[in-house]
Amino acid sequence: MSRIPSPALNTPTPAATTLAPLLFVFLWSTGFIGTKGAALNADPFAYLSVRFVLAALLMAGLTLALRAPWPRGQAQWTQAAISGLLLHAGYLGAVTYGISQQLPAGVMSVIVGLQPLLTGLLSGPLLGENVNGRQWAGLGLGFVGVVLVVLGRAPGSGIYTTPALLAAAFALVSTTLGTLYQRRSGADVPLLGGTAGQYAASATAMLLITAIHGGAYIHWNTEFIVSLVWLTLALSVGAILLLLTLIRRMPATRVSSLFYLVPPLVVIEAYFLYGEHLSALALVGLLGCVGGVVLASVTPGGRGMFARRRAG
Repeated sequence: MSRIPSPALNTPTPAATTLAPLLFVFLWSTGFIGTKGAALNADPFAYLSVRFVLAALLMAGLTLALRAPWPRGQAQWTQAAISGLLLHAGYLGAVTYGISQQLPAGVMSVIVGLQPLLTGLLSGPLLGENVNGRQWAGLGLGFVGVVLVVLGRAPGSGIYTTPALLAAAFALVSTTLGTLYQRRSGADVPLLGGTAGQYAASATAMLLITAIHGGAYIHWNTEFIVSLVWLTLALSVGAILLLLTLIRRMPATRVSSLFYLVPPLVVIEAYFLYGEHLSALALVGLLGCVGGVVLASVTPGGRGMFARRRAG
């Protein structure tokens, strides 16, 4: 039986290419709120074990239903596994653990929000991608904006535990290395089948950690079930497929600059869901984040964040 790639996944329309980064930012921002709902009702590693198993099954089902290709040979399966361990097990495992250790979602998002700066610093020597002065200015402005948003949302949040802060730092390193590795080594791995492999590797890692860690529990209440369903379908399937597609079609620095829009959206969502008000300082930070993304995404030739890098 022959396997054919899905045209919708390989030849997106111009409208889809333009909307994909915006949709990704929205979906990714909901992950922090959903993660809090899950972390309050389950051991972080047990919850992620369930989420990754479900995501692996869903992605495998999509691969079979669309007759999309699977990774070819040991090399591509290994590349998929490494990407998954960095982007899913490492990043989400650390984020969930940190939030379960009472680190506020806003603080977690601002620490992980350092990713564009770290990616920009490493993309030159690792990927050969030039970062010009305007893009560095945009990255710096975006970071300042993120800090202002978090300070304006929850000033004086108190002392955070060392394990929680170390988890946030580990999440930052994992997502940065995962983005760079995926762009450098994972571009040829089939999207759907490769993502199924990523989740299979991540599920294996989480199950092992859960067994070693011990004391796993899950309270199957409404809050947990809603969080699990949303995080699995909207984040582990929808947002991750968008992220991997963007990584393939855009320079790593531009993809990373999108993450500066996530903390402001988390603040806005918290306002509507929990009645948290935005201060003047947070509003200034929101403008800084948007301005930083624009600066970091526009090339000297006027091509925006949605343009593809030219070959060669």
